[in-house]
Amino acid sequence: MNQFIRIGTRGSKLALWQASLVEKRLKENGIGCQLVTVESEGDQQQDKPLHEIGEVGLFTRMLDEVLRNNKIDIAVHSLKDVPTELPEDIVQVAVLPRGNHQDILVYKSDDVMFMEGDTPATIATGSVRRKAQWLRKYPHHQVVGLRGNVQTRLRKLAESDWQGAVFARAGLERIELLPDRYLVLDWMIPAPAQGAIMVTARKGDLPLTKTVKTVLNDVVSRKMVAIEREFMRTLEGGCTSPIGAHAKLSGDQVVFKGGIYSVNGSREAVIEATGEVKDKDLGIKWAHKVLVLGGDSIIEEIRASHNL
Repeated sequence: MNQFIRIGTRGSKLALWQASLVEKRLKENGIGCQLVTVESEGDQQQDKPLHEIGEVGLFTRMLDEVLRNNKIDIAVHSLKDVPTELPEDIVQVAVLPRGNHQDILVYKSDDVMFMEGDTPATIATGSVRRKAQWLRKYPHHQVVGLRGNVQTRLRKLAESDWQGAVFARAGLERIELLPDRYLVLDWMIPAPAQGAIMVTARKGDLPLTKTVKTVLNDVVSRKMVAIEREFMRTLEGGCTSPIGAHAKLSGDQVVFKGGIYSVNGSREAVIEATGEVKDKDLGIKWAHKVLVLGGDSIIEEIRASHNL
């Protein structure tokens, strides 16, 4: 193959790991490529919580722009950071085999009694979804904001008097920073597409998109995260809404859990469901069930708090 592909990525260690995986797979298939680093708005603004600065597209807009201006040929994203509606001139080309979808609590002491009874504790996270679900389970805890790349957040935790902080397991594993002290939060519904890596390209760049899709796309991962993102889009929730969704394939069945929470964790509308993988619009159907269960009023509550 004579193609040479410029791969756009954010500059964090985790983003570079993900882009390097794409680079490796392409090179293994005889395709020349190089990484091009771009700083996102989310990387530039570290002093405010994500929900206060407009989280939707915060980590993707700059990569969209350099892709649009032909400075790169493809862009690599953590799919959970990507808005459910892409710009008209940019298309999703591939979803790589999904990594671990779980959230974990990284804690500082061997004494985890704060997870039991009414013991007070302070937990850190920059995610409104994680905050809402944590307060739903531990309403007597305090949840504080936490921003920065993975290394920065781990350092802030170590220097704080907090009991722990919530992270995506996949991110820590990928850059080999998973500590000894952590708990898998198997009760916490992950962000839609958590653990998945997505590649975008310019619309109409057919030879390139065909090549990249052939080499990188994982059909099952793409289908499962599409259901999760369809669920989120139907609930009209951007990244600032406390929405969780996870779909997995079991035989010819999709096993799903998803829901929406009030920001303070006081209310939830959650479903567990199964459906035929061949069925269309599963995410939409399940989102409508959540709306009927009270999700509609939770959304109105969130909109009112944001003055939307």
